[in-house]
Amino acid sequence: MIDLRSDTVTLPTPAMREAMSRAELGDDVYGEDPTVNRLERMAAEIVGMEAAMLVPTGTMGNLAAMLAHCQRGTKAFLGAQAHTYVYEAGGAAALGGIVMTPIRNTDNGEIDLDELRDELERPPDAHFALPALVALENTHNLCAGSAVELSHMTAVAGLAHAHHLPVHLDGARIFNAAIALETTAKKIAESADSVSFCLSKGLACPVGSLLCGSREFIGRARRMRKMLGGGMRQAGIIAAAGIVALETMIDRLVEDHLNARALAEGLGLVAGINVRPVKRRTNMVVFEVDGGAPVATKFAAAMKDRGVIANARGPSSFRAVTHHGISRRDIDRVVAAAAEAAGEVFGD
Repeated sequence: MIDLRSDTVTLPTPAMREAMSRAELGDDVYGEDPTVNRLERMAAEIVGMEAAMLVPTGTMGNLAAMLAHCQRGTKAFLGAQAHTYVYEAGGAAALGGIVMTPIRNTDNGEIDLDELRDELERPPDAHFALPALVALENTHNLCAGSAVELSHMTAVAGLAHAHHLPVHLDGARIFNAAIALETTAKKIAESADSVSFCLSKGLACPVGSLLCGSREFIGRARRMRKMLGGGMRQAGIIAAAGIVALETMIDRLVEDHLNARALAEGLGLVAGINVRPVKRRTNMVVFEVDGGAPVATKFAAAMKDRGVIANARGPSSFRAVTHHGISRRDIDRVVAAAAEAAGEVFGD
């Protein structure tokens, strides 16, 4: 089965498994796990921040960041299609009492600057929640994995900082963004006051994310992590895989991008399939199947019969994600399967 549902289905490399078996351990809640400490230092350095904190998931990283930045009853501005707003179970609102205020996203993952400016320049009024945070996402999941331009991030940060608000970056796939933008993770993170990134997606770790920021911010975030149940003990077993990932798995993301480009080009030649164009494509391909939901359901079944699975993105749209373990030969098989499946369902 060629599994294109997500880059979270990756498996740890043999080097990761070996490092995990040999990891030097201690109690991380006491700050005594040397492997965790090393990973956190590496993570902070790679994004240009003072400190970092290992968390089990990207969702917890984003939530801990929002809880550390925002008081209850204050307002956080974020994209209407942001992962934190759409896919993280409303945690910031439910657990933090934070008023999540969506700003329109463009097709390329940017947020509408005029709409954000209008919100930030709203005159003080006791009727409104006080603003506390602006959040960005790069790459942008729901916008077909698009890498968001640095100029846009700088503009958003300028608006936020002019109103004395911090910026949090959900950089779950920040290394994919860096490759697509031909820059570094550190450069992308320059506009943010805090940034989270995942180890368990394209970097192929079995679990884990990092939240990075100033020492003072990470100190507050550690308390939030504990409150959320994320204080782990001998977490060096996890961290060991993360160290291998940061040392060996970032550059290979280029292969995923090339495979995604080949997949997009191949699917674009199949009658009845419409690939969503992306200015800065990374490792995702979003495509629509003609004929609405009933045809899309048949198409998905026909693809599965041919050994290919991808996630539905809507009634008639799908997202395919390339990742470690998917080869160029697999991509050719997927395109061939799509052509056969389309011929089957559109011929009915």
